[in-house]
Amino acid sequence: MSRRPLVAGNWKMFKTRAEARAFAETLAENLAQADGVDLAICPPFTSIDVVATVLQGTGVGVFGQTGHENENGAHTGEVSMGMLVDAGASGVLLGHSERRADCAETDQALARKVPAALVAGLTPVLCVGESEFERDSGSTKAILDVQVREGLSGVPKDRLGDVVVAYEPIWAIGTGKSARPEIAQEAHAWIREELRSLAGDTADSMRILYGGSVKPETAAELMALPDVDGALVGGAALDALSLLAIAAAARP
Repeated sequence: MSRRPLVAGNWKMFKTRAEARAFAETLAENLAQADGVDLAICPPFTSIDVVATVLQGTGVGVFGQTGHENENGAHTGEVSMGMLVDAGASGVLLGHSERRADCAETDQALARKVPAALVAGLTPVLCVGESEFERDSGSTKAILDVQVREGLSGVPKDRLGDVVVAYEPIWAIGTGKSARPEIAQEAHAWIREELRSLAGDTADSMRILYGGSVKPETAAELMALPDVDGALVGGAALDALSLLAIAAAARP
């Protein structure tokens, strides 16, 4: 089944509002390079409205980097899904490895966050992936199966097709090392197998992104893999033309 690629750039804790505006303007001026590919930018909370305003009408998504499952409440430092929508977001990253490691985000918390994002009208991107120790010990498939199954456990079956999954091998993030194509394909195939056990044939239309030090020079080989439907890009997404080069590599 043909799946439209999605390339999402995660800025993490980078860019002021002025820098975010300049990036978005450059992106908007060069979008022809990404014809046939869905694009999304994941700015810090402080720049969501700026990026959304500049990119309004272009079709480029603006995603939050995380969100809280409750609509409101005494949760200092958190932002609800509804607040993301109000700021101009159309999607949200959930369970990024840095959130799991730095903020102790659990699969059980994600089981609440993913359906909350859907209720708010956001596209959730559930991030899963194994550490170097887990890969070396042969636990990759078991880890991915648990993260996918638990993270999606609160999603009604008829909404599973609205979720995007991103595979990010933790041992590759920020290291400059991408998984070899055969490793990436194997992991994506395992994830699709688990999705099929949950969603049936809907799994064939669900997008699974690769995220792990994706760069323009490595993107084409990764994007050509049968179960890789785009990329979640970190460092290379801080430059608009670099992100567009990766999107160009993902074009069908």
